[in-house]
Amino acid sequence: MTIEQVRSLYNAAPFKPFAIHLANGRQIPVKHREFMAISPSGRIIAVYQSDDTSDIIDLSVITDLKVENGEARKGHRQ
Repeated sequence: MTIEQVRSLYNAAPFKPFAIHLANGRQIPVKHREFMAISPSGRIIAVYQSDDTSDIIDLSVITDLKVENGEARKGHRQ
């Protein structure tokens, strides 16, 4: 997965909620653009949830991105 693939969903207009799929099988929902932050290097992503919990994700463990309508953006791990 590349940071450009993540940014393309983050910057989509209009924004569509999507899920980040991880190598360990977890899925992290991104419900709103404002709930996600990308580090300056692009390697680390923070996703916050409505209940004030958060996930810190290393780009290298992201295996797939799926928008709410089912569109998948598969990537290859670097």
